[in-house]
Amino acid sequence: MPARPAHPDLRGHIIPIGGAEDKVLGRNILRRFAELCGLERGRVVVLCTASMDPETPDRYIELFRNVGVGDVRVCDPRVRQDADAAAANLDGATGVFLTGGDQLRLSTILGGTAIARRLRRMNADGVHVAGTSAGAAFLSEHMIAFGKEGGTPIAGQATLAAGLGLTNRLMIDQHFRQRDRMGRLLSALAYNPFAIGIGLDEDTAGFIGPDDVMEVVGSGGITVVDAAQIEHSAMATTPEGRPVELIGLRLHMLVHGSRFDLKFRRASPAPVVVGPG
Repeated sequence: MPARPAHPDLRGHIIPIGGAEDKVLGRNILRRFAELCGLERGRVVVLCTASMDPETPDRYIELFRNVGVGDVRVCDPRVRQDADAAAANLDGATGVFLTGGDQLRLSTILGGTAIARRLRRMNADGVHVAGTSAGAAFLSEHMIAFGKEGGTPIAGQATLAAGLGLTNRLMIDQHFRQRDRMGRLLSALAYNPFAIGIGLDEDTAGFIGPDDVMEVVGSGGITVVDAAQIEHSAMATTPEGRPVELIGLRLHMLVHGSRFDLKFRRASPAPVVVGPG
């Protein structure tokens, strides 16, 4: 469960990123995260547990230094036995960044450990926590562990696991449009209509502030599926492998600058930019 902040305005941002964020040109998402973390006065800890690529730590150290972060460190527990001791590596962080890879590595290695409890407490106390790809999926309480691609919800299509638990309002999927994951997000929501589903395109992030308002940043879109007023779900009676009937879902397509209030389930359009002439 999310840790309770001492004051509602104190909690740090929660920032799920759809993967493949721009690392070369404008770096808008990484730069925005770096600004929240304090730039040269900040300390970003890169948590690399999800990744098996040995170049991941050095790549993100260089990236965050290039966008102006003064102190960049790596935390990389590889087995559960290391996770509790690794919590000390988070000391003094103004931001924590979870890399991509495999979200089941995050849940099986970090779930229930001191580092997971520490991350929830730090976020409640004002530290910003971002995750890209697998790292994004892990941020919420209910995590999509894996599932088949496709636009139609299919019974048994999505497998759920416990995530980090920074928020219980969301169910997050990533590489959304690029990997055709609408069906598995809908399948996951059919199990638990309480949550709001967000499908993040690549190079697109949701910056969720302490007021639980999400702002879209990036070159793609975020698909928001609100199942709160669902009228009918056939998930309980649909045989595995068959399409699931869902009636009464609400859908929003959000782009850079759009906002979504997670408390009141209300979308706001991006500001209109009027060009010359």
